[in-house]
Amino acid sequence: MKAHLEGAWRSLRATPRRTVLAGIGIALAAAMAAAAVTVGYGLRTGFDRSARAADLPDVLVRFNSESQSTVDRIVSRLPDLAARASRVDVANVDVAAGFDKSDRGTLQAVELGGRRGYAVVAGHDLTGRPREALVERGLANAWHLRPGQDVYVGTLGPLRIAGIAVAPDNVAFPLASSPHVYVSKRWLDRDVVRTTLDVNQALIWARSTRNLDVLLQQARATSAPLGDVRFITRAGVRVLLDGAAGVIIALLVAFSAIALGAAAVMLAAGARAEVQRRLPAIGVQRALGASRAGIAGERAMAAGGLALAAGAAGVAAGAFVAGGPSDRLLEALNEQPPGWAVAPPLVATLLAVVVVVIAAAAWPAWHAAGRRPVELLRGPELGGARGRWFRFSRLARAGAVVVGARLAATRRVRAASTIAVLGVSAAVVLLMLGLAALVQRLRDDPGSVGKRYALTVPLPASAAQRVRALPGVADAGPRWVVTGADSFALGEPVKLIAFSGDHTRFEDPPLSTGRRLRADDEAEIGQGLSQALGVGVGGTLATQLPSGAEVRFRVVGIVRALDDSGRVAYVRPARLLAAEPGLQPQMVVRLRPGASRDAVRRELSARGPAPSTVGGATTRNGSFLGVLAALLRAVAALDALVCVYALAQALTLTAAERRPTLALLRATGAGTPTIALVLAGATLAMSVPAALIAIALERFALAPLVAHLAVGYADLSPAPDPALSALVAAGLVVAGCLAAAVVARSVVREPPVTGLREE
Repeated sequence: MKAHLEGAWRSLRATPRRTVLAGIGIALAAAMAAAAVTVGYGLRTGFDRSARAADLPDVLVRFNSESQSTVDRIVSRLPDLAARASRVDVANVDVAAGFDKSDRGTLQAVELGGRRGYAVVAGHDLTGRPREALVERGLANAWHLRPGQDVYVGTLGPLRIAGIAVAPDNVAFPLASSPHVYVSKRWLDRDVVRTTLDVNQALIWARSTRNLDVLLQQARATSAPLGDVRFITRAGVRVLLDGAAGVIIALLVAFSAIALGAAAVMLAAGARAEVQRRLPAIGVQRALGASRAGIAGERAMAAGGLALAAGAAGVAAGAFVAGGPSDRLLEALNEQPPGWAVAPPLVATLLAVVVVVIAAAAWPAWHAAGRRPVELLRGPELGGARGRWFRFSRLARAGAVVVGARLAATRRVRAASTIAVLGVSAAVVLLMLGLAALVQRLRDDPGSVGKRYALTVPLPASAAQRVRALPGVADAGPRWVVTGADSFALGEPVKLIAFSGDHTRFEDPPLSTGRRLRADDEAEIGQGLSQALGVGVGGTLATQLPSGAEVRFRVVGIVRALDDSGRVAYVRPARLLAAEPGLQPQMVVRLRPGASRDAVRRELSARGPAPSTVGGATTRNGSFLGVLAALLRAVAALDALVCVYALAQALTLTAAERRPTLALLRATGAGTPTIALVLAGATLAMSVPAALIAIALERFALAPLVAHLAVGYADLSPAPDPALSALVAAGLVVAGCLAAAVVARSVVREPPVTGLREE
């Protein structure tokens, strides 16, 4: 064993430049895999981690203001109750700090001494001292606040920030339009209003989530003394947060597997190429009596040691590059970054990289050691001298580029593995760019999520005809929205969307199965809702509304909807308005082709309330989607480095093996440009097929795969347009040509006679 270790160490030291080059390749592959694991693990576990840290209640109940004693009496009688708390929630409060301000702030007065439903991530919690406040992390990040500074809140004036809080019951400011500030209810009661404030929120923790339906049913039955009661469960909060990122989170998580596969292909190809370089050394070992197992074991040790060192550096770099954008993404969702919890998956990634490198190095070494020593001593060069001279005389007449292409093509296995690495890596780059384009569409294009209207305005249904008469308006109609809960699983939220007549005039999510609704008792439900409830075409959708009334619809179709992760149902308004008479609509406005949205907005503003612009998945996601774009760019940049490395590695190996041929060219007067053209020909022989494979792989394999993963949300595909595909293909070729120039420069530094001695 000691001899094998010493041999492995000598083999690494014998060729330091090649060892460094191989280590760079391993580090790049490990970085790509680590970046994918960092993103995927953080997003997959973010909500559960933040819910545990904040002690998120199982049920959050909102209602009209009521006395503390009445609320305590109702909540204390609930079955399976573990703990309870109440709050005072005041909306549309002025909040200001420095030059920043918002008139849509939310002030929450919380009880001290019990469970509170938030986590303090900086500073300390409320103590009940006067003029003390917590601010949510999203507000602190956006306005650059920290503990010890002052924040101005409505009529309360300046409050000293005691700490930064995270409550994952909503997305963070500014993704959510309302910044949250927490104060002590005891201080308000004692020093500000000098009486006991009525409360309008109750936080409920159950002993067991298995009995949550029973608790909810009893809560709905006993909440009659409270007005405008609304229940939000942990499952409902998860849907809300999923809806903020929607399909993007699902696609980024799925990318982890694709990146790991690409890294495995690259590492296997690189390790095999390294064994090919060392064929003469293996031949010497075999001639001196070394066994096949000993040679394979020595190569495995050398590769494993290099993989452990370089892989650790790559994993650390990948986690660092992706960690910042991933953490900011999680913070925008009001979720906790994983911190050191991501260490075990990263260690597993490192071990996987080491195992792949060891296997990829040991197997070719074992296979090569089975050949006769005399064959191994010839090295990777093909045939004898005479055959090489004959082929060169023919190739020289064909031109330098063709010479290079033929030189690369003669090593079929290596060329195929290099093309495979380049194709897979470039396909992942295309996938990332396609996802970036998808993010852009989700942000700016309402049509990407089936919305055919551009504006909404709070007007009654009777105003539809008046709005249709405005210049630039193609159609207008009322849209009613109400959120309830499934009658059979009260923890499952259901968003009911109602239009008068055909809803596809305004919202047209793709129909997956069944047909469009035609009657008041029919519904089209989103695929996410169908999967959550196990309800298909022909089933019954029973929904309890906030008023306590129940409405039932027969499911006639399933659609691919993005809103609320597909947990929506399209219905006619008759039954909703009968159960919720006070439900007010929004007027949705569809524009004529070529009409100016701003001009129509001005017309509507001049005649009534100001309209709102309709975006894609959400209308307040500029910074959030900016974080996503940064994350996508970081992953794409890492993968682009993999492509450049693979090309440089293949060219370096080709130049090393073809030293006699290149030396002969230089002896006949060829300079650096000619050698560069030869190596460019080798590059083109690998990069052009790889570019075609990448485009085909992304368009016909990866894009359909991630689109299938998104089928529960919407009919979206991350495939880039042809111009972007052509740009990536051209970039691959240009990167190869630049690598050829660098390798050619190193080749011409060697005297021609050195290479000719190998003939």
